[in-house]
Amino acid sequence: MTTPDVSDLLGQAVRLHQQGRLDDAHALYRRVLELDARQFDALHLVGVIERQRGRPARAVELIEEALRIDPRQPRAHCNLGAALQDLGRTDAALASYEAALRLDPGYALAWDNRGNTLRRLGRMQDALDSYERALGIAPALADAWCHRAIALHDLGRHADAAASAEQALTLRPAHAAALVALGHALQAQGRHAASVDAYDRALALAPQADTWCARGAALKKSGDLAGALHSYERALASRPDYALAEHYRANTLRALGQRDAAVAAYRRALALGADADDIRFALAALGEADQPDAAPADYVKHLFDQYAGHFDRHLVDVLGYRTPALLDALLRPHLGPLPLDAALDLGCGTGLCAPFLRPLARHVTGVDLSQRMLDKAAELGLYDELACADIVDWLAARTAPCDLAVAADVLVYLGDLAPLFARMRRVLRAGGVFALSCEALPGDGAGPGYALQPSNRFAHALAYVTETAQAAGFAVVATQQAVLRRDHGRDVEGYLVLLS
Repeated sequence: MTTPDVSDLLGQAVRLHQQGRLDDAHALYRRVLELDARQFDALHLVGVIERQRGRPARAVELIEEALRIDPRQPRAHCNLGAALQDLGRTDAALASYEAALRLDPGYALAWDNRGNTLRRLGRMQDALDSYERALGIAPALADAWCHRAIALHDLGRHADAAASAEQALTLRPAHAAALVALGHALQAQGRHAASVDAYDRALALAPQADTWCARGAALKKSGDLAGALHSYERALASRPDYALAEHYRANTLRALGQRDAAVAAYRRALALGADADDIRFALAALGEADQPDAAPADYVKHLFDQYAGHFDRHLVDVLGYRTPALLDALLRPHLGPLPLDAALDLGCGTGLCAPFLRPLARHVTGVDLSQRMLDKAAELGLYDELACADIVDWLAARTAPCDLAVAADVLVYLGDLAPLFARMRRVLRAGGVFALSCEALPGDGAGPGYALQPSNRFAHALAYVTETAQAAGFAVVATQQAVLRRDHGRDVEGYLVLLS
């Protein structure tokens, strides 16, 4: 009986593998290994098939065994990295991709995969650089254009992200992931109708729960609450344990005025593992949980990270936001000789207070929880320093004094003001001024002097604000009632308060 030729068997197996006939290819690779247990290609490619079958741990064992036979094979290192990434072993995956690139610096796929791993590690700029190395080698690599779009979006460069996703689609029109990346970039630019169209095209190719959820978010932002609710329900039909979709469904039911259904959805989202602080905060705003002393920091950060791209336009054009101008007018008669040494803009956002603060002080510092907001603020060129931090914690650690501090539309995320006032009092120089705004508490005085509203924003009684400030050692210089903005067609009443 003639012994089968190893090279012939291996060639047949590779052809079957390339045709997607994994079982037949696997059987032939195994026959090769029966004849030669140290045959590198058979070991390596059996490992690749194991990963394709959803068995990454076994894939790692086989590919590592192959690399012990021949460690100078860049494709095997790259495939090992992919299997390690499937297992969540991100640092080890990165090391494998870099081993592949040391052996073959022109290996575009390894640069692309390295970028994906760096992105999972939160190293967005390094990931972007890696994708661009891949594209410098293989400009027609559609996946790298798609992944580049995702990194650009995560870096807040939404127009560039959209252009990169479009390039991926030029190369491969039926690229579902690129359509999703395009939808995300368009949504971040406030182009909601276009983003929904991109998601719809992606869903026609690959109906994924994540895409339905993103489509719901775009529809909700556009004001189509019924459409958003339908999308979240489609996401949940596809993945019933999808906590984020249930959370967003609850938000939408609440916006539709379906309070009881919203409460039930929030409780289901909590049971599924949605962020407990955010859910309890939402339930508290509906009177279904104990009132917190402040909004969760992660909730505020996420809210404004999402809002950064169109924050100024929405506040000024849609909500008629007037607080910076009102505080400026209240402040100026009470300031001494100008310029002051130092001013703080607490919760500075994109810098709407900066134009009036800049002429008042030699050094202006902005503080905000959202790095994306701070990136927008930096573009103004009006701040000497920007810090990404919780304002109360940041004040606690600050040693340099200031002459002026402003908190415009910030107290709506704080209920108990005593910690803020105590830390602000320590930082403010004698004779210094602290100007702030707050929304007016309906009834202005019941309970503790502040309450979380259905809008997820705190409102305060004026007496509570002034008494808490005085207890911290401030003098109340001036107060003024004012319309701070509009919301859903109604005026939002509030107070401006000047402390010294």
